[in-house]
Amino acid sequence: QVQLVESGGGLVQAGGSLRLSCAASGTIFSINVMGWHRQAPGKQRELVATITSRNNTNYAGSVEGRFTISRDNVKNTVYLQMNSLKPEDTAVYYCNAEVIRFWNSRGPVSAWGQGTQVTVSS
Repeated sequence: QVQLVESGGGLVQAGGSLRLSCAASGTIFSINVMGWHRQAPGKQRELVATITSRNNTNYAGSVEGRFTISRDNVKNTVYLQMNSLKPEDTAVYYCNAEVIRFWNSRGPVSAWGQGTQVTVSS
């Protein structure tokens, strides 16, 4: 089993900052891609940012230049630094990890956290 636990969400005023963390635990040999997604009320879940094991990053256009994704491979943790927050960033943020559980695994398993609420007031 693999568990992902997010933290760092909360209420912030527009223009403010928050830093989300997501720690993976359980039976883990390595982690390929880690990422953040979000889902606003009445909308589909959307990709926010991803980072590979070699620290190659990808961002949604709506957050590029404001959000920064990073990871600590020793701690199996991914972070999302969110600056210049806007009311439209309000959503539940979920982390995701593509986990290789054993050295001889055929492929990764996809794990998801339970989500953390981010609310940006205008």
